[in-house]
Amino acid sequence: MPIPPKTVQNNAKKGLEARDKAVPSKKGMTRVGLARANQLARGDNISIPTLKRMKSYLARARTYYDGAKEKGLKAEDSPAIQAYLGWGGVAAVAWVNSQLKNQ
Repeated sequence: MPIPPKTVQNNAKKGLEARDKAVPSKKGMTRVGLARANQLARGDNISIPTLKRMKSYLARARTYYDGAKEKGLKAEDSPAIQAYLGWGGVAAVAWVNSQLKNQ
């Protein structure tokens, strides 16, 4: 099982840190998202089924992430940015795709 690269781990850490700093009404991430962020931040091995879920989430959530970035929001002020970073952010897209290429 592959280990996430440092860029993905660091994005997950940034997402968790931003969530910690956010006011309660601006906290992002579901229980599943928090679990994934912690898993990625720790550098845990990621299973193929989880990589497939990551690919799906990252594709679905990119619009919300991009929209928040275009508005100039910071991660602390945007649940969408927190969540996307928690799942590894933009760096995770290429990594996940490379891991799933032969699946």
